[in-house]
Amino acid sequence: MIDYEPLVLPPRASPPPLSAIQEEVLALKRERNAVILAHNYQNEEIQQVADFVGDSLGLSYQAQAAQADVILFCGVHFMAETAKIVNPGRTVLLPDLAAGCSLADSCPADRLAAYKAEHPGVYVVAYINCSAAVKALSDVIVTSGNAQKIVSRVPAGREILFVPDQNLGQWVSQKTGRAMQLWPGSCYAHVLFTTQAIERVRLKFPDAPVVAHPECVEAVRDLADEVCSTELMVKFARESKAERIIVVTESGMLHRLRREVPEKTFIAGPTDNCACNDCRFMKMNTIEKVRDALKFMQPAIEVPEAIRLAALAPIQRMLDWSR
Repeated sequence: MIDYEPLVLPPRASPPPLSAIQEEVLALKRERNAVILAHNYQNEEIQQVADFVGDSLGLSYQAQAAQADVILFCGVHFMAETAKIVNPGRTVLLPDLAAGCSLADSCPADRLAAYKAEHPGVYVVAYINCSAAVKALSDVIVTSGNAQKIVSRVPAGREILFVPDQNLGQWVSQKTGRAMQLWPGSCYAHVLFTTQAIERVRLKFPDAPVVAHPECVEAVRDLADEVCSTELMVKFARESKAERIIVVTESGMLHRLRREVPEKTFIAGPTDNCACNDCRFMKMNTIEKVRDALKFMQPAIEVPEAIRLAALAPIQRMLDWSR
């Protein structure tokens, strides 16, 4: 463990001006008739040029509704796949094709298929952080923002398997009272948060409530004043009377919070070794790669039609049940 100063982002009157490369991205976006979707965990430069910044649920709706010729998805691979599944007639680009997800990798489709063969009748609830092939084997998809609502609608009496995040699954089970089998997967970034690190930052900022993502381990969630999705973190920040808030999730979320709630101070939830927590996959996307994706129309996402159609049904069920 190393000693460090917490990352503190104070109130800001206005965002920084756009750089030349950001202006180039906006010009290419108009030329290509593109829409740029960016996850909350993207860096500030990318969030500034995006048409929509949000969580997986909000971006799924935006991807489905997109009328542009091109969807440039600034996130990780499974997110761009989801955009292609719900809007197959559009070209879907991902700035860096190698931007994967350790959580999605923890649940290979062949292993899930084997589990289903051994447990006929199991109802598979899949966190959206999974591959298209896993979605195709699932009954319904969830995000951290709608998981409680969706699980509560699963027919009573059905055995539920929740994949792939065991921490989110445990939290949803506790909130809904539904017993579920939990796939042994986790987000490598969120499990880096520890009670010791959070307690240390609380000592420095005793007036600041802690808001944490449900992908964190249970001990960290128990320390938090609020556990919720990234989208609900914005609502919490707006409504909280606190002037400073400790945010226990990927550090990119602080850029959106600072933009939408500019009058407050946000403190990054630390780990034992760092003042903040970056997802190495999310941060593979850069503003230069965003520009190049629009310039060269690559890398493009393709999903085999059989998998796309099978995956579309549980995604559509999620979108319908979430309205």
